[in-house]
Amino acid sequence: MTEHAKVIAFANQKGGVAKTTTTLNVAVAFAEKGHRVLCVDMDPQGNLTMSQGIDPDTVEKSMYDVLVHHTSIREVIRKREIDIACSSIDLAGAEIAMSTQIGRERSLEKGLAAVREDYDFVCIDTPPSLGLLTINALTAADKVIVPVQCEYLSMRGLIQLQNTLAMIRENLNPDIEIEGILPTLVDSRTVHAKEAIEILEENFGDRVFASRIRKTVRFAEAPVKGMSVLKYDPDGTAAAAYRQLAEEVLNGKG
Repeated sequence: MTEHAKVIAFANQKGGVAKTTTTLNVAVAFAEKGHRVLCVDMDPQGNLTMSQGIDPDTVEKSMYDVLVHHTSIREVIRKREIDIACSSIDLAGAEIAMSTQIGRERSLEKGLAAVREDYDFVCIDTPPSLGLLTINALTAADKVIVPVQCEYLSMRGLIQLQNTLAMIRENLNPDIEIEGILPTLVDSRTVHAKEAIEILEENFGDRVFASRIRKTVRFAEAPVKGMSVLKYDPDGTAAAAYRQLAEEVLNGKG
């Protein structure tokens, strides 16, 4: 690996697309391969933090402090299956608190600078919006993975995200690229899911990952136990799909 971590943002302004699940399980799949991984929870809902058994209401310092008060990110990292920089509900106020700061889009990038040599990968979970928290994630990232739910494939949402990326490339981060688009919550029995994936492939070609994340009850069960699907059901289809996705990323797809 290079001496600097590869930073991957997982982004889609639409909620309910398995973004948090994907962030955590890809990160754990990287860790299984021996890589040093940090997850950063940039979502005020704190689902990524909770899915590692940490109550966001009990953390003394969170990503809010890193972004707003420039606290060292090391102070908000907990060690679980992977290292995780925790979220808290305060993060909901970060956009307003940061709005008057000069260089506010680069707060996360600056916060990560201190630990980029400590990790091989930094995986950032983003909120379901294209607000300042997501813009911070995209400004700090090398690549973006876009989970897309195949039931309600919103091409408009993808176009919106592409427009935001174009703006970020122009103004903040010229090198950001889409690593890949990931079909999630696929119900392979429906014609609609097949059609949705065909539409994706027509529009985005080989940027669509070969991996498919199918619907499974395990996704609901694992976070309640405070663990990844790879730990909760290591031999299941969901774990296999995330390991395959991690392989695609590690082999430099996209």
